[in-house]
Amino acid sequence: MTGTAPRGDVRPPTIHADEKTTLLAFLDYLRESITAKLAGLSDEQARTPGVPSGTSLLWLIKHLTAVEHDWVMWAYRGETGPRRERQVRITADDTVAQAVAAYREMAQRTTEIALACDDLHRPGVRSLREHGPAPSLRWVLVHLVEETARHAGHADILREQIDGAVGR
Repeated sequence: MTGTAPRGDVRPPTIHADEKTTLLAFLDYLRESITAKLAGLSDEQARTPGVPSGTSLLWLIKHLTAVEHDWVMWAYRGETGPRRERQVRITADDTVAQAVAAYREMAQRTTEIALACDDLHRPGVRSLREHGPAPSLRWVLVHLVEETARHAGHADILREQIDGAVGR
């Protein structure tokens, strides 16, 4: 570690808007918080696990990309193909640039689907939960905010362990 060095912070949104706009604004804020954790790191630093479970910053962003795919594309929209979350692995070929680009692309797809939906209560095609009906888009967006926020906290700790950088 090189000491406590602040990074440029990403600030929470300060908006007064409808439910969908508010959910998407907070989700975007959290997504940017995650990508900010990877800024300035080498691929090797981002790939290095910071805890005994093997979690790394690169794994976190790939995991969050897969989570958005599984909940929005696979479950809500009903796209075919395999779920991705259980297949997340870090390889020597993975790069920060590639992972951030894939995450931003998935985020854009999620946002476009949400913006096109005129009823947040509308259920998706299938559920990832073992029992129960497919959740509404509202539930999916709240879950993505929760999942991304939880992992942003993990990313804070992992980044501080790497080089001492702190901040949102």
